[in-house]
Amino acid sequence: MSGKVYLLGAGPGNIDYLTVRGQQVLRQADCLIYDALVDRRLLLQLSPVCETIHVGKRGGQPSTPQTKINQLLVTHCQQGKQVVRLKSGDPFIFGRAAAEIQALKSASCNFEVIPGVSSALAAPLLNAIPLTDPALSHGFGVFTAHDLQALDWAKLANLETLVFLMGGQHLGEICYQLQIHERHGDTPIAIIQWASQPQQRCWQGTLLNITQLTKGERLSPCIIVIGEVVRLREFLHPPMTTNNLSQDKLSLDDKIILVTRAVGQSSAFTQMLNHQGATVIDMPALEIRPPSNWTALDQALGNLQRFDWLILTSANAVNFFLDRLLENKYDLRQLAHLKLAVVGKKTAKILTEWGLRSDFIPANYVADDLVESFPVPVDGLEILFPRVETGGRDILVKEFSSQGAIVTEVAAYESGCPETMAVEAVTALQQGLVNAVTFASSKTVRHFKQLMMAQFGEGWITYMEGVAIASIGPQTTKTCLEDLGRVDIEATTYTLEGLTDALVAWADAP
Repeated sequence: MSGKVYLLGAGPGNIDYLTVRGQQVLRQADCLIYDALVDRRLLLQLSPVCETIHVGKRGGQPSTPQTKINQLLVTHCQQGKQVVRLKSGDPFIFGRAAAEIQALKSASCNFEVIPGVSSALAAPLLNAIPLTDPALSHGFGVFTAHDLQALDWAKLANLETLVFLMGGQHLGEICYQLQIHERHGDTPIAIIQWASQPQQRCWQGTLLNITQLTKGERLSPCIIVIGEVVRLREFLHPPMTTNNLSQDKLSLDDKIILVTRAVGQSSAFTQMLNHQGATVIDMPALEIRPPSNWTALDQALGNLQRFDWLILTSANAVNFFLDRLLENKYDLRQLAHLKLAVVGKKTAKILTEWGLRSDFIPANYVADDLVESFPVPVDGLEILFPRVETGGRDILVKEFSSQGAIVTEVAAYESGCPETMAVEAVTALQQGLVNAVTFASSKTVRHFKQLMMAQFGEGWITYMEGVAIASIGPQTTKTCLEDLGRVDIEATTYTLEGLTDALVAWADAP
């Protein structure tokens, strides 16, 4: 395949505003050459074998010289690669794309320019500031603040609406120049920082007082909007945010969290983490499937009258057991005489969705506590225990049996390891983007290690450097210590809510 360079605009920052075409070329890229100020989740769109080259371009910090960037584009294109040059905003809005195109044309390199949403347009919109208005603004001008002396301030002062990019360090000079060129001091101005990102902020004032309002604040990266349209913000802003600052920074902002889970599960946990600002990468580490043989469970279903208690320790046990009950032409009335014990609020919730109520839930959501705090003596009781076919803990069966209970354990489902590791998880670990990985069971720990070894070989543990390991509770922690060598975060309440709280506390710690 012949090489080609795609000059791609990433939009204002948040991956939600990447174009569909942009996503397509990122996924097929062999080499990514990218600036700062782009959402790290964009890198998760890449193939695991894509080479990435960071070239800076952040205001006030060292950047790769433009001539070197031009040469990188040409060199990789001539090697036959699909090269993506990823820029913030739109490639043609103060993006130096023209210099890169000239270099590519001189080297006879094929290229394509892909538009992006400019922050000059997105930032005002996301803060309820219209750049045009039938009465207040018949047009607007967009300018860079890199070279203020090159601007004709007399003409700029006469424009109804002005937008400045890269002006955070020059705010005072911009306000001064407009005022000495007869723009009134009470002209409204808004400073929008980190537009589209969870940490977005907006300061609103006038040319006369905005520098005082933002004194001591680091404003970059920001968009500056000047004109009467800024006053419309208080009328057009969504009702949930009425002050001049956006929502406070969320605890897990800027954190990328790898969630090991069962295939098709864990959306609720993902939502909890997203609500705290985290970027979540799902990594299936369990495949839940029927047991190898239904015989034992079917026999138990045919003799339900002999049992006193039914114990369900997971949502999977509830669903597989009750599904099989109905498949065998029984109904829920067959359970009327049974007492139901469950482990965990999630298990209890799934049970209620089936129209059933638990008779006992231990205070701590582990099987050990169910044994220790069981509400009645178990001597002589017949207990039915549908469970995972292999790999489960034996504490419940051993302890109840030792106390005189007759425990019938039957395989209701099986959990195995997926054949391959999720591509997005591979990319994130290779790029060093993951801040934490979560485990909600011992099996996910063991399968994670198995998948890592298959993907990365004997040196797999090096990909865990700098990645916090988060466990839902003591038993999972024990397995983490055995297989991964450490645990950095453990939930004090052994639920997904508790694990979320533990991650928040970890992120908030000084």
